[in-house]
Order: sequence, then structure tokens, then C-alpha cells
Amino acid sequence: MVGTYPPTACGLATFTSNLRAAIEVPGSGWQADVVRIVDRPQTLGGEVVGQWVAGDLVSLARSLQTMASYDAVLLQHEYGLFGGADGEQVLALVYGLDVPLLAVVHTVLLGPSPNQRKILDHIMEVAATVVVQSKAARSRLVAVHGVDPSRVVVVPHGAAANFYPLQRSPGGRPVVLSWGLLGPGKGIEHGIGAIAALHERGLDATYVVAGQTHPKVRATMGERYRSQLVELARELGVADRVQFDGTYRDWESLRALVRSADAVLLPYDSTDQVSSGVLVEALASAKPVVATRFPHAEELLERGAGVTVPHRDVGAMADALARILFEPGVADGMAAIAQREAGAFLWPAVGATYRSLIYEVLRARLAG
Repeated sequence: MVGTYPPTACGLATFTSNLRAAIEVPGSGWQADVVRIVDRPQTLGGEVVGQWVAGDLVSLARSLQTMASYDAVLLQHEYGLFGGADGEQVLALVYGLDVPLLAVVHTVLLGPSPNQRKILDHIMEVAATVVVQSKAARSRLVAVHGVDPSRVVVVPHGAAANFYPLQRSPGGRPVVLSWGLLGPGKGIEHGIGAIAALHERGLDATYVVAGQTHPKVRATMGERYRSQLVELARELGVADRVQFDGTYRDWESLRALVRSADAVLLPYDSTDQVSSGVLVEALASAKPVVATRFPHAEELLERGAGVTVPHRDVGAMADALARILFEPGVADGMAAIAQREAGAFLWPAVGATYRSLIYEVLRARLAG
């Protein structure tokens, strides 16, 4: 497996770790190791058998030698991850492999730049199988890149079951949660506006914004974005109703935080997002979701596990939260739908699907 990996703090690293464990389940006979993408050299150990320092072709050459001893390579692809313009150095890996490649494409843009289009076209040319995490992503690959639909497989993002009864103190305010690495584009300012709009109606909720500032955002602008959000909450008169939790949480602590919420809010600005781990984890925790109308949200919430609203529409967010938090039976109904549908994207099922895909690729290679 090639991608970022803990202790790197990002959603892709968490995904790689969870998927590795789901593939290499005890008794399966499978071994899944990792070549980790890093910004600077790190210590190897355990399942991390190699590292590619982004932009460093010497460490890539060593990693290719390591990968040559395995049966297949499962690549996690995001633009900008691998060094060079748009992460174009990933192509040195793709064309340097001697074993079959399966590519998990996490971002599929509706309007890629010429260089972004070239990178993804080359990856799909070499990969034996391309995996995406939503039907919207598959449709885009077909429409934008002209890939043969039979070569693209939809496998859900994956999540861990986190179904526990909500325990709230009597008289306590309902809790709305947004979590993930913080930075411009997350739309948290719209979420704060929605909480303020509820307050103006006499409907009080607590908004918890959990997550560290994204390392790349911190490197360029420090904590300016977080400070702007704190100031906005103060200006709108809801400073006591918006809580910023910038601590790093381990997996169990994060799961407990999600369980404590009455609803999850994804107010993202992006209209391009075809995969959201936060969305999948929210549904696997049976939490009603309010999300802007990015493709993955429209796909997963269409059967009633949540509500989608127009981007940057504070009033629509407030209306949706008011209905979920304060109308009897609405949240329970959405939670029941989420729990009923969650089985398809829990990690044991996702891991089994990946094992089947890899097995078919290897079988076809032997047959050919």
C-alpha cells in the first residue's frame, strides 16, 4: 500500500491505516504492508516497510525495489501528495512498477487542469483496476477522462460501526459537530452563522468544531483562520455556543466525540467532493447529517439519512438543523435509516471487497 500513514495527521493517512487493517484480518492469510509518503525521512518499523520522501527520487527508487517483492501495489492518489506540479512525480512510481497496480482515486475533478488530466490519464492507463468511492466519481472519470466504465469499480470509503445510544444530561443543549483538519474551504463560518440564526429564533444549540489546523494551512497562515472563526462567533453573539477543540484525538477519543453529537454538519464550500470520510463515519455512527450539496453527500443522503442544502446558504442550514434538533422524531428517523444502510460501508465488508479485487487482478495476470 502506498500513501500517507499515521502518525501523519490527515484523513488519507487514517484511511490507509484502516484499509490496511481491513485487508490483513487475522486468519485471512493476507499481508498488507505500507510504503509511506513523508515530507522528511522517518523511522521504519512494523508494517511500514519503506518510505518515499515527497520529491526525492532516490527514496522512490528504494521504495520501488521494496515493492518489487510484493504481489500487488495499492496506490492512494491525491493531487499534490507526491511532489512536482500537481503531484506529477507519482508517474515515476506508476511507470517504475513491475507488479500489478490498483489505484484508489480519492479526488476526481469536474474541470481538471491539463496537467491534472494528464496525471490521472496515465495512472488509469497503467492501473489494472481503478477504485473510486462513489458513483459520482465513477461517472466523472467516464465523462471527463473517457475511461472504460468496466475498469472503474466503486468501493465505499469504509467506516467503523459506532452505534451507541446518545446520552445527554437533562436540559442540555443539543450538540452539532463538525470535525476534521481545519482550513479555508471547510465552510465553518457558515455553520457558525447557522447556529446564530437558530439562536435568533430562540433555538439554542452548541456547535463543536473539532480538529487541528491543517499542517499546510498552518505553515502558510498560522492560526489566522481559526482566529477569524472565533471572532465571527463573538460578533454574532454565539461565542458561548461555539466550542473550538483543536486537540489531537486518537481513534477512540474521536469515536466518543462523534457519539456525543446530536447531528453532524458538513458545511463544505467545495462542489467537487466525491469522497468524504467524515460523512461516512457520521452515518456509521447513526448521526443525522446536514451537508452542502457536494456529490458524495447527495449520493449517500438521498434516502433520508440526512439533508443536503445549497452551498453557503446559512438560512437553509439553520432550517435543516432546526428540524433535526427540535422536531420530535426527525432525528430518530434519520438515525435509523443511517444505521440500516451502514452495513455496506463498514470496514469488514470493504476489506473483503478489496481482497476480491486484488485476487481477480492477480488471477487475470496469471491467466494472461
